Amino acid sequence: MSTASSGTPSVPFVCVHNAGRSQMAAGFLRHFGGDRVDVRSAGSVPGDRINPVAVQAMREAGIDIAGQQPTMLTPETVRESDVVITMGCGDACPVFPGKRYLDWQLDDPAGQGIDAVRRIRDEIEGRVRALLAELPPPKREG
Repeated sequence: MSTASSGTPSVPFVCVHNAGRSQMAAGFLRHFGGDRVDVRSAGSVPGDRINPVAVQAMREAGIDIAGQQPTMLTPETVRESDVVITMGCGDACPVFPGKRYLDWQLDDPAGQGIDAVRRIRDEIEGRVRALLAELPPPKREG
């Protein structure tokens, strides 16, 4: 549900496999945003499981993403969102007029060691904190 229908901003994080970058970003936004934001993540070609090195790096930051599953990106995910964050999904991400898109150029953690994934995690954390500061507060009914 987008801001228009629920009052809560909706943000999907989209990458190719939905196994690393987008899952880490979603984990941070859920952690920092709580119920202020409807957080989603998806991939244009979802992997079989979350990258175990990304899980380890996030656990070190106090956030558990081990229970998440890669999810297929659908047009509805984008249509129902307020800000769409892409991370290398290229032309596979549907574009709808009037949506705000941000493309975060981030290294892919696939096949990387823990030190590289920690650097990616820390960059994602900074971007998520900045994004959260930009999002409007949920609109209250009444």
